Amino acid sequence: MQDVPLTTTATAAVDGVVSQAVASPLTRAAIFLVVTINPGPDARTAVRSFCADLAGLVRAVEFRNLEAGLTCVMGIGSDAWDRVFGQHRPAGLHPFREIKAGSRHAVSTPGDLLFHIRARNMDLCFELATQVMASLGDAVSVVDEVHGFRYFDDRDLLGFVDGTENPRGQAVAEAAIIGEEDPAFIGGSYVIVQKYLHDMAGWNALSTEAQERIIGRAKLTDIEMDAATKPTSAHSALTVITENGQQLQILRDNMPFGNAGAGEFGTYFIGYCRTPRVTEQMIENMFIGRPPGNYDHLLDFSRAVTGTLFFVPSATFLDAVEADDGGAATPPSPPATEPAPSAGVSDGSLGIGSLKGEDRHE
Repeated sequence: MQDVPLTTTATAAVDGVVSQAVASPLTRAAIFLVVTINPGPDARTAVRSFCADLAGLVRAVEFRNLEAGLTCVMGIGSDAWDRVFGQHRPAGLHPFREIKAGSRHAVSTPGDLLFHIRARNMDLCFELATQVMASLGDAVSVVDEVHGFRYFDDRDLLGFVDGTENPRGQAVAEAAIIGEEDPAFIGGSYVIVQKYLHDMAGWNALSTEAQERIIGRAKLTDIEMDAATKPTSAHSALTVITENGQQLQILRDNMPFGNAGAGEFGTYFIGYCRTPRVTEQMIENMFIGRPPGNYDHLLDFSRAVTGTLFFVPSATFLDAVEADDGGAATPPSPPATEPAPSAGVSDGSLGIGSLKGEDRHE
């Protein structure tokens, strides 16, 4: 992936509701900041007050270098949603679902708020992260902070290009932004994050050909193997999700990270989608296998050490939050639209094909 916009703007508008900067251009630097909200009513009030202040905070830091493309996406975890906003919940919000399969473990770790901060330069990311933490103060505690960077040719530390199959253009909003399927939370998104640590010694001991069979792509050219030669356990095979002949997409903005002195080398996975079920199916395919046992052999060399699911409300929603609502919150009403069709009874499928009556191509 090149450092160019996936869309022409950093935000998307659905029926007059403005989303957060989920679909912002790819950048050279990012900070992934996950925090928990401390006990007590003062912490809740501080977080609610911060919601409406976030956009102004971003503008203030962004103004120091308008060419750097600074953005920040704020996500809220399942438990935090009930505490901060009340019981009226986004339809798909729940805690991250832990998976254990043999030696493979997709862990579920704490996280009430996610701040995904992106810019072309790390100094702006760092300044905004500093200001976010100063604004929240004693209301939160940091549980994870990762500083990501773009590596050579947009590759991960394993040496392969990461994110080739990201949607582009209008397909970004179609994949990542909630529409009429959840009218109260239109313009929002779901995001799953996982931090993976790599066994670089073991990985580098493999031949290039063995690595390519695990990934399903040529290492040098990034060309995908044809169906006749690509193993069904290849990473690129297991992360393709189809339903009713359609490929269902997510928007990734993964970043390498590391600590050379400590021998820590990793990839921070972050995937946005209009429903968490697509990303969850990808993770299940990787860890359990499709069919079970036919798992992603990349996991023989990569270990997930975090896993959290967040809901990303629209910017319109955040701007409307008041510091103290007496303990109950109601999301801002979307503009009047035609009633959404009933979802009906589940037939065991992902149930995503009905969200958009047109194909989504990768």
